[in-house]
Amino acid sequence: MPEFSKLLVDSPAPRVLRLLINRPEKRNAIDFEVREQLIEALSRLPAKSDCRAIVLGGAGGNLSAGGDLPSMVGLDEAHARKRMQHIAQLCRLVYTSGLPVVTVMQGISAGACVGLALLGDRIVVGESTRILFPFMKLGLVPDWGLLHTLPRRVGLGATRRLLVSGDPLSGVQAHALGLADELAPDAETMSTAVRCAVDLAALPCEAFARMKRRLSHPSASLHEELEREEDDQTNLLLSADFQEGYAAFADKRPPNFTGE
Repeated sequence: MPEFSKLLVDSPAPRVLRLLINRPEKRNAIDFEVREQLIEALSRLPAKSDCRAIVLGGAGGNLSAGGDLPSMVGLDEAHARKRMQHIAQLCRLVYTSGLPVVTVMQGISAGACVGLALLGDRIVVGESTRILFPFMKLGLVPDWGLLHTLPRRVGLGATRRLLVSGDPLSGVQAHALGLADELAPDAETMSTAVRCAVDLAALPCEAFARMKRRLSHPSASLHEELEREEDDQTNLLLSADFQEGYAAFADKRPPNFTGE
């Protein structure tokens, strides 16, 4: 993995890759370079065979202040569309990743980065994290997939209230609402996220990827779901991971899934 100017990359635990937005002087506002470097890092993951889970976060105590506002001003239609297509490329990479993605919401977590977090699998918040939805106050519609992902997390009514009011949520409120999965003391948010990623990295990766794909793209009918179920389970029943899972069950020990 190369070094990036606006992204810190490390491995805080075995089989866990951590990507931290690194613009602390701008509260990690997401500009073109941040998006491009996240796209490059995530696109390289298939070649990194030892990576089994991803942690997304921000350097300097904040996840992100959201989109970089100065870079949005004065765009013509062609450049506005190009910007949105670039965002969509990153969103698809996160949403369709077969690997578990854990996002750490620390400090200020606004707009774009909330959408980014909701594209993953697990969200960890600190008690005093401030989550903001500034779109309406800026004359903009929510983006980064928020109108698809947020109602699936908290329901349509809560989504309307959050997006229309623009009122900030604390980490405690976000956890109670179901927007976040884990609530941690502020000093322990990152360590909690890494622990979650370690737990997810221990899961059978092919089974997880297939489950995630079906949850992300629900079947239109029970008939379709049963057909997809047949294909997935047939493949997994023939896999080394199932053999290991059964052996571990019989031996009364934790399984060691290899993904083969």
